[in-house]
Amino acid sequence: MTDFAQRRTTMVDTQVRPSDVTKFPIIDAMLTVPREMFVPAEKRDVAYVGEHIRLDTDRVVLDARTLAKMLEVANIENDELVLDIGAGLGYSSALAAHMADAVIALEDSAEKVANAEAALSEAGIDNIAVVEGPLADGAEQHGPYDVILIQGGVGQVPDALVAQLKNGGRIVAIHNDGAMGVVKIGHMTDGRINWRDAFNGTAPALPGFEKVSAFAL
Repeated sequence: MTDFAQRRTTMVDTQVRPSDVTKFPIIDAMLTVPREMFVPAEKRDVAYVGEHIRLDTDRVVLDARTLAKMLEVANIENDELVLDIGAGLGYSSALAAHMADAVIALEDSAEKVANAEAALSEAGIDNIAVVEGPLADGAEQHGPYDVILIQGGVGQVPDALVAQLKNGGRIVAIHNDGAMGVVKIGHMTDGRINWRDAFNGTAPALPGFEKVSAFAL
């Protein structure tokens, strides 16, 4: 029988801690949340490898290093509301819920919502609401949010999504640029978003987050 608890410990010791992730709530969440329950059943044996786990053609569970560092820069507090966009089966939402007051997990189909709800229920995590809608639209009806996490690569972040942040809120996204990418954090201050680079990282592009090319007439 596979010892998933030992694999979680090994993941944290070899993928997370060496990446300068030091906040105890993140380490504790990654040691506690059963990653194998949030990947397709046939991929449970590879749930703890140090790479993205494919969910379907353009969706993944982010690798532990990238996700842990995103959570580190997001700096989620225990009284905050988080929007997790492209939550998949709910692993990223489960980690965020370990630190936040509550999480809204957004997925783009009824089937994905049902699958995420089933995985989260099986894991016994009850401070997450899974909702359905276009990923790029966010979930305005449940906001505004202290933190927004985007679980995939983006060309740009839509203004309508940024507008769902509270003043003082943060948004963390993997900005793809060809084969390269950088994770950026945006801080909302007085109605304006200010972005800064956090660390290098890439992920498959999320639908609806493509960069709109500017052109002149």
